[in-house]
Amino acid sequence: MLATKGMRFPIDIILVCIRWYAAYPLSYRHLEEMMEERGVFVDHSSINRWAIQFLPLLEKVFRKHKRPVSGSWRMDETYIKVKGAWKYLYRAVDKEGKTVDFLLTARRDKAAALRFFEKAMKASDFPEKVTMDKSGANKAAMDEINGRGETPIIVRQFKYLNNIVEQDHRAVKRVTKPMLNFKSFRAARNVLAGIELMHMIRKGQLLLQGCIKLSFADQFYSLAGQIRPV
Repeated sequence: MLATKGMRFPIDIILVCIRWYAAYPLSYRHLEEMMEERGVFVDHSSINRWAIQFLPLLEKVFRKHKRPVSGSWRMDETYIKVKGAWKYLYRAVDKEGKTVDFLLTARRDKAAALRFFEKAMKASDFPEKVTMDKSGANKAAMDEINGRGETPIIVRQFKYLNNIVEQDHRAVKRVTKPMLNFKSFRAARNVLAGIELMHMIRKGQLLLQGCIKLSFADQFYSLAGQIRPV
């Protein structure tokens, strides 16, 4: 279970707040009001700290129990505002719409695309083919990866084939919209990890014994139970 020693609120309250925040289009102040209606008086700044601290830990544990994805990927990037400036969220899904991986970067260039592909391939092995838009930076990153290996990955640059990942961006952007503007890159990175986690659980990507019979919320709490105190 998550280590909450010294915290004023029990773990059940913390988990409810961060699950709602990462799963639904709510602001911290919305959650403060919702909890108050339930007799729990928690400041929105506390929920902010919990989200930044605990969501990336839960996402890290999820990766150990993530269902495998197929070898046909659709890759694209979308925009996330941090401290008033646009940053770039690289994302990929497989042909069935299951999330492969994601990475928030400060720039949109070959180096950023290369970091994303290396992260995704480390977690999910090398794909057979990758579909992307006409981005020269993304293609250059894949060309470098192909230059390292004996079996080249097929690269397809057809925008209409990428509709599946572009549509999948909407689920993430729907949740981030009420957040208006992340105050730091770290906060954005950590909260986005939680949003992606909730999205993957909804898509049935959690592989835990008996989880297929559990609700979305109970799957999240079961995942939290996999964390062992340090």
